[in-house]
Amino acid sequence: VMLGYSDSNKDGGFMPSGWELYKAEIGLIDTFARHGVRLRLFHGRGGSVGRGGGPSYQAILAQPGGAVQGQIRLTEQGEVIASKYANPEVGRRNLEVLAAATMEATLFAPRDPAPRPEYLEAMDELSEAAFKAYRNLVYETEGFEQYFWESTVISEIAALNIGSRPASRKKSTAIEDLRAIPWVFSWAQCRIMLPGWYGFGSAVQAYVARHGEAGMARLQAMHKEWSFFATLLSNMDMVLAKSDIAIASRYADLVKDSALRQAIFPRIEQEHASTIATLLNITGQAELLDANPLLKRSIRNRFPYLDPLNHVQVELLHRYREGHQDERVRRGIHLSINGIAAGLRNSG
Repeated sequence: VMLGYSDSNKDGGFMPSGWELYKAEIGLIDTFARHGVRLRLFHGRGGSVGRGGGPSYQAILAQPGGAVQGQIRLTEQGEVIASKYANPEVGRRNLEVLAAATMEATLFAPRDPAPRPEYLEAMDELSEAAFKAYRNLVYETEGFEQYFWESTVISEIAALNIGSRPASRKKSTAIEDLRAIPWVFSWAQCRIMLPGWYGFGSAVQAYVARHGEAGMARLQAMHKEWSFFATLLSNMDMVLAKSDIAIASRYADLVKDSALRQAIFPRIEQEHASTIATLLNITGQAELLDANPLLKRSIRNRFPYLDPLNHVQVELLHRYREGHQDERVRRGIHLSINGIAAGLRNSG
């Protein structure tokens, strides 16, 4: 049975997508067990967190009990093939990690017992609130479609034929018709990474407002005791560490309608700040990625090379959209897109 991650995220956001897929796995495990049929799950994960990506080892061990059973299938996106398998030693190491996680999930008792009922209830509540926040911004905010097309490189991706397939399934600019890959990729290019976190801050704030300090204590306990929730937050931690709201504001300035820009970007900025604050409160970190210092250092070491590419890209986009569409400008945009994607990694 194949599980798809990309479109569910685009439709409902990061947290609801992950949670609904987790519950679907539990239902499949129970159904197949009742009928005596062996289940093998095929995870159609993308390279980015917004499309189900993230560290494979943690992802496999975060599966519900009975989901692995000695075998698992998953996709490796083209964008990560070179970094994972171009070098024979690195490739062997990645295969070892996949095999080790599969055997560990099969042979040993789960790292944590079945989640407590109150944890499941908390996730249902969080997921519903995150879904509403995400849908309200992306699908219910007037002018959001225009904002997205003007503040990201999606127009240039479509016009320059970057990618293996058209950006949209139909000749339309509607978000509903847009493919998941360019949707996630475009938000990564402008350093907002919105599909990998939006809605979490609002959801946690609403949950704590309803349940008080006991609610925050429950979320902190979930992070310590439940691999699924810990992995969810770990992936979001990585995405937020790669985001840069100051750089994102320069892309927002590409939106011609200042009223539209002022109506949408501050909402994204506020949710970004609240998501970071609530994440740090739950995990107990002082800064993003404190729990993963090697990754933190790796990402920070890339910023001096990555950030200038974003500033160059904004300038090139401005020139291109003002009518300076000669080959050098188009080539520059193309190179900046490739450079930013390489610097961010798992970005599409």
